[in-house]
Amino acid sequence: MPIRTAIIGFGVSGRVFHAPLVAADPAFDLSVIVTSDPARAAAATAAYPAARIVPSADDLFAAAADLDLVVIGSPNSTHLPLALRALSAGLNVVTDKPVTVRADDARTLIRAADEAGRLLTVFQNRRWDGDFLTLSEIISTGRLGDVHQFETAFEWWKPELGAEWKDTTAPGEGGGILYDLGPHLIDQCLQLFGPVEEVHAELDRRRPGAVNDDDSFVTLHHGSGVRSRLWMSAVAPAPRPRFRVVGSRAVATVWGLDPQEAQLMGGQRPNDAGYGMDTSRAITISGPDGEERVPVAAGDYPSFYAGVAAAITNRTPAPVDAADAVAALSVIETAVSS
Repeated sequence: MPIRTAIIGFGVSGRVFHAPLVAADPAFDLSVIVTSDPARAAAATAAYPAARIVPSADDLFAAAADLDLVVIGSPNSTHLPLALRALSAGLNVVTDKPVTVRADDARTLIRAADEAGRLLTVFQNRRWDGDFLTLSEIISTGRLGDVHQFETAFEWWKPELGAEWKDTTAPGEGGGILYDLGPHLIDQCLQLFGPVEEVHAELDRRRPGAVNDDDSFVTLHHGSGVRSRLWMSAVAPAPRPRFRVVGSRAVATVWGLDPQEAQLMGGQRPNDAGYGMDTSRAITISGPDGEERVPVAAGDYPSFYAGVAAAITNRTPAPVDAADAVAALSVIETAVSS
């Protein structure tokens, strides 16, 4: 029997990421979509005519007995109350990143999931970016030698504030670019190099009227000895390399972004030919002996939901351990306080 799934929110998160990935996997049935916006409701109906479109989470939870999984793609500050409500209703939960705004709240959520005997996992989709998958393999095989420095950047050019909640949410409630992109970049650093011992941050507001950071820099000193440097910006006229890794024998560099977000936004679906692929990108490995270009593997966001299905059906480990999200949130909180 397919996993009966509800998605809360049909903005970028629900519309671009979660709904297409859930609908493409036969292990799931996209049963309910929650959105109070009439235009988004119409778009959801057109795209997923078999799903029931409801205006509020109350409508969803009234039908909890007919569901198995809730995917929470609403603003960050709503993750905790909605996830607690879903777990108390006996439902499994996927939250967007960050799992909650505060690390202590995430720990509360993990305890609630353990007590309910239900899955709680976090959509850290960037673990399945093709460049990150390829770079992880390069690092693990020792081709760069001992890694000393890891640089990662996610930047774009949007010099005017928008009306989105990420730009307008009050400080301390999960808005701003550190809470938006930091969970991805920090998670990747932790996956590669382990726990962090020191954090330094420079969080700036560049755009007129900004209430949260929109141009931020964070450095991490890992217990393993690696220093990670992270750039996140909405006001970069031109980007840095997506990744640059300095080892004792060679340096690996890659430019550009994984194509999956743009493909999904443009209407391509995970089952379409060529999904996740970008043959124009490669990782350049440079050193004293010359230069080599390594093709970037295809990205694979569908693997996240395949892992969710296995965790629910076969009780395998979650595709993303919620405890990893607590570690990343602790780094963000330290960055903000610094």
